Amino acid sequence: MKAAFLDRDGVINVDSGYVYRWEDFAFLPGAVGAMRRLAAAGYALVVVTNQSGIARGMYTEPQYQALTAQLRQALAAEGVALAAVYHCPHLPGGSVAAYARDCDCRKPAPGMLLRAQQELGIDMAASLMVGDKPSDIEAARAAGVGRAYLVGRAQTPADGHFADLAACVDALVPT
Repeated sequence: MKAAFLDRDGVINVDSGYVYRWEDFAFLPGAVGAMRRLAAAGYALVVVTNQSGIARGMYTEPQYQALTAQLRQALAAEGVALAAVYHCPHLPGGSVAAYARDCDCRKPAPGMLLRAQQELGIDMAASLMVGDKPSDIEAARAAGVGRAYLVGRAQTPADGHFADLAACVDALVPT
């Protein structure tokens, strides 16, 4: 199975800083349609997101999980199924002791992607990553993901740079 690994904030939704409440969540224009097209092209949709707000004490794990459940429901209502959602709640020096540590899952480390590979049987070379930060590209490269794309920025080597997820998918998936 090939996967489209997608960062959340800045790729799927507006990154307004530590989004954890559904009322503060807003899909980026074209993101839902782009996800639908990726799924139709045979990609399993896998969200991989750093959530250091948990380690910072800005919101809790249950609050994050509640937003993720609402995200899944909203996407399902639009005909988009997520194969999995992985998150990293850790941050060295964070104010919540249980999460204040180094880990192998905080991007740019590849832990979330490798966990998805193992749990879902993903062919990493056939997969792609779409992120909005250099750490997303670094994690994809470290995990052996075949192609990695940046949206909204052009700061680091990637296989392509696009304005947003919709523009990226327009370039990758024939209509």
